[in-house]
Amino acid sequence: MEIFGIPSQALFGQLLIGLINGSFYALLSLGLAVIFGLLNIINFAHGAQYMMGAFVAYFLLNLLGVGYWWALIIAPLAVGALGVIIERTMLARLYKLDHLYGLLLTFGLALIIQGIFRNEFGSSGLPYRMPSQLVGGVNLGFMFLPNYRGWVIAASLMVCLSTWYVIERTKLGAYLRAATENPQLVQAFGINVPRMITLTYGFGVALAALAGVMAAPIYQVNPQMGGDLIIVVFAVVVIGGMGSIMGAIVTGFGLGLTEGLTKVFYPEASNTVIFVVMVIVLLIKPAGLFGTQK
Repeated sequence: MEIFGIPSQALFGQLLIGLINGSFYALLSLGLAVIFGLLNIINFAHGAQYMMGAFVAYFLLNLLGVGYWWALIIAPLAVGALGVIIERTMLARLYKLDHLYGLLLTFGLALIIQGIFRNEFGSSGLPYRMPSQLVGGVNLGFMFLPNYRGWVIAASLMVCLSTWYVIERTKLGAYLRAATENPQLVQAFGINVPRMITLTYGFGVALAALAGVMAAPIYQVNPQMGGDLIIVVFAVVVIGGMGSIMGAIVTGFGLGLTEGLTKVFYPEASNTVIFVVMVIVLLIKPAGLFGTQK
């Protein structure tokens, strides 16, 4: 069966790859949007923290025999705790300065972290075993859906929508948003704003680490895996609107699908289509699709 002159297996296969990539774009851009939207920090270390999540899962499996399912919990907590330390010891000193200082600090941290891992483990990928429960796949007739990739899409969507609900629809989210607008007023109600900011940064970092664990069985564990992805993820955040939670989710999945379709109809443009979309969106709506002009 053909669609627009293209075999349906090829078309749906590329759409699946686009959805997989979109899942990681959405998770990573969500973490960036949470950190920027609530802390006004451009976290350029996000890609390195994504890579660290994959490496923590690799260490847990190969050194301690701790499998994938526990790694989904332990790795985000471990890398998130490191993010808390970074926020308290470094980033907290920069809040009253221009955003550029935070960007430069996190960019430097990313280079240091990636350099340490590259010197220790080289640039070749390290295999990470897929959980036995998700081996195999399902024949849907029009395409073959690997179980693990289906799990990644479903889990990413669930985490993204849960985060959006907490931040936009709960009292905790209201406190977080209020703390960014008027921290003195929120503190007057007895809420520890510095602790809230610290935990928010830790949560954003934990999202990146979670994405790293889920990516490990698909892309292997590589010191360069975050550096290769972070520029695309920043483009996703800019298109969706800096700080917009729903913008990060919708744009992440949408651009993943767009990239997948481009590989089918015009493969030469697949590596640049996201940046072309970014230029067009910024020309039409500089604040991004879901952003608000301040």
